Amino acid sequence: MVLILCAGIPAVSAIGGDQGWYRVHCNIDGADVYFDGQYKGTTYGGTLDVPVYSTATPFKAVRVEKSGYQAYSSTLPSQPGAGETRDVYVTLQPVETAGSIYVTSSPSGAAIYLNGNYRGVAPLTIKNLAPGTYSLEADYSGYQSDLATVTVRAGQQSDVRFTLKPIQQYGSVKISSNPSGAYVYMDGAYKGRTPLTLNSVSAKNHIIELDLAGYYDWKTTISVASGVTRYVNAQMAPLPSETTGAIDVVSYPAGADVFLDDKYQGKTPSAGVLTISNVRIGSHTVRVALSGYQDYTTSVGVSGATTSHVTAALQPGQPTSTGSIAVTSSPSGAEIYIDNAYKGITPLTIDGVAAGTYAIRVALAGYNDWSTSVHVGSGSTASASASLTPVSTPTAKAGMAPFAVVGALGLLGLLVALHRRD
Repeated sequence: MVLILCAGIPAVSAIGGDQGWYRVHCNIDGADVYFDGQYKGTTYGGTLDVPVYSTATPFKAVRVEKSGYQAYSSTLPSQPGAGETRDVYVTLQPVETAGSIYVTSSPSGAAIYLNGNYRGVAPLTIKNLAPGTYSLEADYSGYQSDLATVTVRAGQQSDVRFTLKPIQQYGSVKISSNPSGAYVYMDGAYKGRTPLTLNSVSAKNHIIELDLAGYYDWKTTISVASGVTRYVNAQMAPLPSETTGAIDVVSYPAGADVFLDDKYQGKTPSAGVLTISNVRIGSHTVRVALSGYQDYTTSVGVSGATTSHVTAALQPGQPTSTGSIAVTSSPSGAEIYIDNAYKGITPLTIDGVAAGTYAIRVALAGYNDWSTSVHVGSGSTASASASLTPVSTPTAKAGMAPFAVVGALGLLGLLVALHRRD
């Protein structure tokens, strides 16, 4: 056998006697080999032969090192006997010099920026990053952006999770009531008295409640959208008294116009009833009209502090001789009166109006009343568009007061002169 010389190993003239060898096979040249912590040489040409005496204390462990690679350690196989060779196989792995970042977001799909540069959408793994500190930003439409700072270490993955908060959006709500002066509560919190405008209302569903002495409480749910003004008009129903009563009206199908003694009262709702309050005691005529159906007319007796009920099952038939009145105003939110009867808030279309001529009046606090007349034809819609003008405040004209004083003094002098003549 021929002995292979390696750096750090003394030359041996011949293999034999009580010597054996460990042959270390390594995938990297220039790796340092240690037996039980004793340096034995450096690999060259893929191997290193380490002589040992078969009669000496056996070596137990081998360690192989090279800069830029992970150190290798293992237990040595049994010590070779005289003239024998034991093979030891070593594979060195390079030391990782880069790290990575794993990014997730809630909601998923946020755009991720690393040091201001777009890298993709979460969930996302950003690889091959040099060790150091980086800034991360997550951006998602409708949510507030979020920032994070992360440290990257060689051979490690850093995890970052963004929990994004929705951007709060707002709208407005204008609330009126008939009669006005009702206490307004939104989601249980007192807000003021009608008429009332609420700004910066979060864009979601809200519960509106109105309370006014002598009237039933009024409640509804509204949906507020960002940048949009919602209008709420509450027709407050008086509590029953001994001199008046009420009439509940329901129709099938719903959405019909209701008239009490030929005066318009409103439409039957899709759920619940239309309540006509503060009806004087006695007999009254209720008419229910819906386009495409025959009018339903009945006589109703009203007693004090009681509620009478009308259920109108409408029958299909020829359209009645009614039309509609569409009323708009600038600014909107004005009260509408037809023949001095309150109908609602602009913009509003009133259906089921009997053919004929009607007086329209539009009123809004701080503006001059606007009036016109319209003619309603059968099956047609009459329009009234009110352009309201602000109420002007008169101002005194400069220079009038001195002239008024002079005139008064002159008149006084004339009266004194006439008195002396007498």
